[in-house]
Amino acid sequence: MAKFHKHILVCTHERAPGNSRGCCKHSLSEDVLLAFKQQIIEMGLQRKVRANQSGCLDQCSKGPVVVVYPDAVWYGGVRPEHVSEIMRQHILGDEAVEHLQIPDEDLTGIPLDNPAE
Repeated sequence: MAKFHKHILVCTHERAPGNSRGCCKHSLSEDVLLAFKQQIIEMGLQRKVRANQSGCLDQCSKGPVVVVYPDAVWYGGVRPEHVSEIMRQHILGDEAVEHLQIPDEDLTGIPLDNPAE
């Protein structure tokens, strides 16, 4: 099998209700994942594009979070109704959807001195 042209990762990680960091799963990320999978099939892109669930992408407060590789474009607050726009503009058109993109300077990470957080 050939390599996928694009790989879409959708965080479906679940935290306890009320967690201060937020939670992609409680923000309907599974619906987003399903919408991507449906769009891929409808567009006949099964051999070129792959959508997978992901564990925590460490951007919990910005969820649901979606990352498109190999472009390394991070999207936040993605809803099922955004999927068509991402598929059309980014996956087919190779142009990031700016209004959904998490700017590089806003990407947060776990501090190296406290990885268990």
